[in-house]
Amino acid sequence: MRTAAERFGWSAWKKRPGRGRGFGFARYKNQKCYAAVVIDVHVDLDTAEIQVERAVIAADAGQIIDPSGLANQLEGGVIQSASWTLKEQVMFDRTRITSVDWESYPILRFGAAPEIETVLVDRPGEPFLGSGEATQGPTAAAIANAVCDAIKVRLRDIPFTPDRVRAAVAAGS
Repeated sequence: MRTAAERFGWSAWKKRPGRGRGFGFARYKNQKCYAAVVIDVHVDLDTAEIQVERAVIAADAGQIIDPSGLANQLEGGVIQSASWTLKEQVMFDRTRITSVDWESYPILRFGAAPEIETVLVDRPGEPFLGSGEATQGPTAAAIANAVCDAIKVRLRDIPFTPDRVRAAVAAGS
């Protein structure tokens, strides 16, 4: 956790309107890779759109055999979780599902992908720990914490759509 916070620049980070930072941490399946994720978001106060600007991952997966593969797995998890947290939901009208293909299903697009920095903590001689989906949970938590830091309102239902941001701000939750 300390590595992620230091690499992010947690103590030097400057608060600005509509900006927030958040932290999430978990141990995958309570026995695998440790992952800490720090997120920097911008919440557009006019449109209520959330943009994840930057993510820093620090992960301890024991002895690392394939650093590039591990980093790719962890970074892909951040992108997938950001998409789940901010965009993805099945859309309906009164009679049927309307999000029937990739054109109509809301998903994070390449242009909205954050800058990601990954720090791998290698522990030679330690057991190899699986990484699987180690960053998915911490990423969602870090985004929620960063949004709360930015707008002083806790969002509790994903995806964090502009309508949900506006409703939470109006309710003052």
